[in-house]
Amino acid sequence: MITTVATSARSAVPNAVPFTLIEDQFVDMTFMTQYTGLTDKWFYKLIQEGKFPRPVKFGRSSRWLKSELEAWIQERIQDSRAA
Repeated sequence: MITTVATSARSAVPNAVPFTLIEDQFVDMTFMTQYTGLTDKWFYKLIQEGKFPRPVKFGRSSRWLKSELEAWIQERIQDSRAA
């Protein structure tokens, strides 16, 4: 069985739950912008700076694991409340 751990570009999320790829979903940029309210340009800037996971390429299509997006959002929540 292939497993992956939800991680972000900066660090692993504490208490991250391992997901099997079959239980995870691949999402596109449209989903991510609708889910977060952030723009695609913002995400591509973060990717370029190494602050957001790079996409998985399927030919010309770019997809991200939903678990990685959720882990990245959880990190932003924890960082904003830690101050």
